[in-house]
Amino acid sequence: MAPSLALALSRGAVCRSCLVAYAKGLAPTQPRHISTGWLRKTADAEAQWQKRAQEIKDGKHPNFFEMLEERGYVKDTAGSRETIRELMRTKRIGAYVGVDPTASSLHVGHLLPLMPLFWMYMHGYGAHTLVGGSTVKIGDPTDRLKDRDPIGSADLAMNVTKIHFQMKKLWTNVEEQARRYGYKKEWAWKRAVVNNNVWWNKTPMLEVLKRIGSAIRIGPMLSRDTVKRKMTEGDGVSFAEFSYPIMQGWDWWMLFSKQNVQMQIGGSDQYGNIITGVELVKAARDNETDPDQRMPAESVFDDPVGFTVPLLTDSSGVKFGKSAGNAVWLDNFMTTTFDLYGYFVRRPDADVENLLRLFTFMPLKEVQQVMAEQMEDPSKRVAQHRLAYEVVTLVHGEAAAKQAREEHQRMYSKGGASIPLVTRGQGEEYAAAEGPTTPNNAPRIDMILPESLIMGKSISRILFAAGLSSSVKDGHRLALQQGAYVAGKPGRAVGHGQAMDPAQLTWNPIKLWFPQETQKYLIDGQLLILRKGKHNVRIIRMVSDEEYKASGQKYPGQPFTGRLRAIREAMDALKAGNTTPQEVRETLLNEAEMDEEDEKSAAIKFPKEKSSEETKLEAQLEELLKEVESKRDDSKQEASF
Repeated sequence: MAPSLALALSRGAVCRSCLVAYAKGLAPTQPRHISTGWLRKTADAEAQWQKRAQEIKDGKHPNFFEMLEERGYVKDTAGSRETIRELMRTKRIGAYVGVDPTASSLHVGHLLPLMPLFWMYMHGYGAHTLVGGSTVKIGDPTDRLKDRDPIGSADLAMNVTKIHFQMKKLWTNVEEQARRYGYKKEWAWKRAVVNNNVWWNKTPMLEVLKRIGSAIRIGPMLSRDTVKRKMTEGDGVSFAEFSYPIMQGWDWWMLFSKQNVQMQIGGSDQYGNIITGVELVKAARDNETDPDQRMPAESVFDDPVGFTVPLLTDSSGVKFGKSAGNAVWLDNFMTTTFDLYGYFVRRPDADVENLLRLFTFMPLKEVQQVMAEQMEDPSKRVAQHRLAYEVVTLVHGEAAAKQAREEHQRMYSKGGASIPLVTRGQGEEYAAAEGPTTPNNAPRIDMILPESLIMGKSISRILFAAGLSSSVKDGHRLALQQGAYVAGKPGRAVGHGQAMDPAQLTWNPIKLWFPQETQKYLIDGQLLILRKGKHNVRIIRMVSDEEYKASGQKYPGQPFTGRLRAIREAMDALKAGNTTPQEVRETLLNEAEMDEEDEKSAAIKFPKEKSSEETKLEAQLEELLKEVESKRDDSKQEASF
């Protein structure tokens, strides 16, 4: 399997021949040497692990799997609990959780299987989150009676991109949570966000069948309850849906063989798929014909294992993660941090202790202390507020959690003044925060822009309109210096651009090119994805000019919305008697102040020069203002007589 392009790019500059090889799904031909320093660090990490394993055996430290059980993460296991317990004591295994991008955001329900993975990472195990860019095209039939609606290319690209960056944001906050609770990061800690489209785009079906076809038995798969129900009560099981557990098992094999991922963690409905995956991974391992590539299979400790997390419902039986029938999203533009905080504050007293165990990194002793304080005065909802604070900190960062807590305290405190929440004005959600852009303060990702801009204007104007540059001139400089990127097949020269595979996020540097080149990067003829820096991303859906006008939105640099337009409109209103000189001066002054504020917030500042036309119009407006004011004064004098 060729290494991930994103992984290669993260290591620094990548030559053109390697980029082309990655785009074709091939491995680069140049050798990758392993340094003696890396080997030494690996040996030291293994020695430390074995030392700790002995200390766990001697009772000096608790067994990690027992901690997962104590906190309530383990429901059903693939492999005996005793085997998993001993495996996790003796080996630094890797684990993964897979998520199909069926929506444009993760929701609260996704956090539950991710939490034990985060815990594993903080205790030195390998941790991988997998985005199912390929499996989502098939759709998991588990617990469904009807086929999923096919997902379009534009929606798939949108979902893959947003969930990829949400995963990165979660991992950034997990690192912060580890520091907050006293975990010291070590060299051996490994984590990654991977996309199964990397291997499914280049794996022949013959290879899959040759490896695992003999291990697939139709009888056991037909006997699964979810298959029976869909066949008898639903619309039947298609061959594609029937193949879904096979694809999921192959995903595991890819991670098992390349990244030492020996464990899969899934939701409560994934037990059947995990069991199937265990058998398929063992079959793929045992069917290796090259003795040099064959992986050990000497004991149960060499076999894949897994477990599912419990299905959560509240005391009234409502599935956890739903609010008024709607999902509670992790995208703060779909579910605000205030509403996410409020969702957890509203959890019943009977559920809150269990939720503190499952959704926070608080030591159990601290959980008990919080619950003791809760019992003294349940009306204060101390435990619920702590739960909400911890979850929002994990999802959106500690600064957002503090703000949400303060807003709730102001709004719901007894005798407190009702202070309206701060709402964002039009376009403010795309404004870059002061200082560096991080996953927690990154602007909104998705937006719409009109067809006339995308299809007919320069890339520098598009960057300005998307909020990725402070001006058209800044956008021109970004393109000239290749400081921004477009989602597309990598390694493409100007004139040969091509949109990315919707199921896999890849980038190409933006250069100064004609508008026709930008059109080549449109996904499904309607979606353009841009990036500046690591976290400042825009997923632009192109709409008709009429639809954009009907939306009431305006973008920076939009024609007929600038200062010249405002001056002309003010002159027309004055001549028609629809406004007063004072109102005109106030309006223009406010716009000037707004322009000044925008200029102050710009990362790069350019000297602002007035055009000759603007100077001429301002002089004409000033003459008209004096003329109207003079007439108003004359009228007042006549009225006084």
